[in-house]
Amino acid sequence: MPVPEPSLLLEKLIGQPVVLDVTSLYVYLGTLSEIDHQYLILTDADVHDLRDTTTTRELYVLDSKRHGLSANRKRVFVSRNEIVSVSALADVVE
Repeated sequence: MPVPEPSLLLEKLIGQPVVLDVTSLYVYLGTLSEIDHQYLILTDADVHDLRDTTTTRELYVLDSKRHGLSANRKRVFVSRNEIVSVSALADVVE
C-alpha cells in the first residue's frame, strides 16, 4: 500500500480543530481551513505564548480539549517551516 503524500494527509484534517506545535514557545490551536506550500491557515484560532503562563504546552492543549478553544484570532497563517507537529485536537490523549 503506497504512503500518501504529506499534503494529502494534511488535507484530511481540513475543517477539524487541530494543534500545531512549533519550534518557538507558541502553540496554535484552531480549525485547519487551508494549506499551501508555505502556510497552514487556522480559523477561530488560539495563539498562545507559553512565556505568558506557568503551564506546560501539554497541559494547555489538554485544557483546551476539555474546555473548548479560546479563540483570539479570526485567522492565522502559520509557516510550515516553524511547525514541528500537527495533530487533530480529537487525537489528544486525556
